[in-house]
Amino acid sequence: MKKSQIPVMPQFFDRYINQVEDIDLIEVLEKCTDFGSKDELDTFQKLGDQRYAPGKWTVKEVIQHVIDNERIQAYRALRFARNDKTILPGYEENLLADNAKTVHRPMDEILEEFRLVRKSNILFFKSLNEEELLRTGITFNTEISVLALGFVLVGHQIHHYNVIKERYWRLTI
Repeated sequence: MKKSQIPVMPQFFDRYINQVEDIDLIEVLEKCTDFGSKDELDTFQKLGDQRYAPGKWTVKEVIQHVIDNERIQAYRALRFARNDKTILPGYEENLLADNAKTVHRPMDEILEEFRLVRKSNILFFKSLNEEELLRTGITFNTEISVLALGFVLVGHQIHHYNVIKERYWRLTI
């Protein structure tokens, strides 16, 4: 199913969903299984533990945040796809980042974790039929469909990829 088939565009999450082109969910998930080209990944290696300003996350922490968010959104999608109507809470992204301890992990390992989490989510979303993709639930005080959550995965990744390119790239000059 395509982004244009999302029944209701959810507030807050629309900022991520709107980053994604209107193609099939599985196609876009498979298209975005990495954080950039080989040259860009080499630059990420160099930037790993750098911050663009005091108090901001390192590149490793940004990518770990994308991984953590992907796991959380996929969990929400799983619950809603299985028709669980429990209202799910938001999460504190800074708490997770502060406790991820990425400084002790090589960038290659973090990027591999992202690829594996994404591959797992591709298989999960492939397993769903149209009825399951259109099911909704409430999280972060917002009603959202399973389909929309799938597009959030990619849009959130795109958003943070752009942040890295805009704010961290200048550190390599």
